[in-house]
Amino acid sequence: MSSKQDMELVQHLGELRKRIIWVVIVLIVCMVAGFVVAQPIINYLREAAPDISLNAFSPWDAVRIYVNVAFIFALVVSLPFTLFQIWAFVKPGLKPKEQKASLAYVPFAFLMVLVGLCFGYFVVFPLAFMFTSTITESLELIETYGLSQYFSFMFNILIPLAVIFQLPVVVMFLTKIKILNPKLLKKVRKFAYFILVVLGTLVTPPDAITALIVAVPMILLYEFSVLLSKRVYKKQLELDRAWEEEYGEK
Repeated sequence: MSSKQDMELVQHLGELRKRIIWVVIVLIVCMVAGFVVAQPIINYLREAAPDISLNAFSPWDAVRIYVNVAFIFALVVSLPFTLFQIWAFVKPGLKPKEQKASLAYVPFAFLMVLVGLCFGYFVVFPLAFMFTSTITESLELIETYGLSQYFSFMFNILIPLAVIFQLPVVVMFLTKIKILNPKLLKKVRKFAYFILVVLGTLVTPPDAITALIVAVPMILLYEFSVLLSKRVYKKQLELDRAWEEEYGEK
């Protein structure tokens, strides 16, 4: 490796280090803000199951939930800044049109995270909790829930769904760098459906109705991803055709 390449590598690593530091700083600031809003968020999340009383089985339960809620709040709020820093790092290697197009991924990814969280909280979690409560009642057991267990159950549903709802963003990006295309997505549609249904089942109770309610949006999410891939792929073909007309053999 030449000295010039060594210098470029050092510059890239320095740039990456600087952006990681800024991401950490913003994450810490958002987490401080998270501690301020943690209590109203916790009170709001408890309303998803208003008929039960939560108990603390450990002196650290309340502290643990405060920290977890503050951290998740910080991750969500700082996500646009984190994505922007990633975009800014790879920006020099992109063409001007690619820079503009990829920047649009930042608000779209943030929006899909919010949609995933809302879908998990307002649809999946109530169904999952109702299913478990029904089983508990059928066994004539007294529902006594710990604060930590309640929120762990909730977060184990919300966070995976927020990640799964990034599928359209990932598909658009992989189509942009020519790893995926609409034809391939259609070809593997059945396998994709199966994987999404399995993923949806993992974050829901083994109930056919709940699994179906979750599976349908997952499948629609995949079809939405295919449509976005078509749009990106079509623009790529138009750009390639324009390039060939201008610079191809005459």
